[in-house]
Amino acid sequence: MLTPQDPITWTPRRIAVAGTSGAGKSTLADRLAEMLDCPRVELDSLYHGEGWVPRESFTDDVDAFTAGQRWVIEHQYREVRPLITARADTLLWLDWPDWFTLQRLVRRTVRRRLTGEELWNGNREGPLSGFFTDQNHIIRWGIRTRSRLRPVIPALEEQYPHLQVVRFRRPREVEAWLARLR
Repeated sequence: MLTPQDPITWTPRRIAVAGTSGAGKSTLADRLAEMLDCPRVELDSLYHGEGWVPRESFTDDVDAFTAGQRWVIEHQYREVRPLITARADTLLWLDWPDWFTLQRLVRRTVRRRLTGEELWNGNREGPLSGFFTDQNHIIRWGIRTRSRLRPVIPALEEQYPHLQVVRFRRPREVEAWLARLR
């Protein structure tokens, strides 16, 4: 596994961004796509249909997008992770402390709810009170799944030897890595 200080000896063309809810996967993916001038799709927009119903075409849509030569996408959703990982040449792992991602997730969720921001396909954040009543409320989900990637990501290097995995522990490491990538 590479650190942010290791030399970038390859040309990242197919980039997956991994991290827990609230880590900033989408934000980093947006920045990379703009910086590298390559296609980008938000994985949540392919998964969530209107009314938060999972879209039947999800796997096919991910397959079609990742068939391209250059792209940036989040590394999430268990059912498509193997497809994304097999085609990616670079996986950027945002492995922040739990307290950090949780406070970011709470801030983002509250902001989205208060502003009524549309997320994907007409969907908006549910009521904040759902934290107490909905087992799958995004903040409860973030708490419940916050450590799931820690054993998964290191194992990917053995399964996918072509994959360059870079582990970031602090946001400033991402900034330094991006500056070197330019």
